[in-house]
Amino acid sequence: MPKPRDYEITKRRKIAHGKGSRWCKRCGAYNGLIQQYKLFLCRQCFREVAQHLGFYKYE
Repeated sequence: MPKPRDYEITKRRKIAHGKGSRWCKRCGAYNGLIQQYKLFLCRQCFREVAQHLGFYKYE
């Protein structure tokens, strides 16, 4: 369950740009965010769900 990050719920000020404006949609973390292809997942969550999304590792 991700941490509540919605601006309406937390009543915090909306940030236009920077690290605080983006978070992982799965766990709510701010660090290690993968934004490519509009995934918005942290690197730990991406490793867990990458195969379900169609990504695979090269050897």
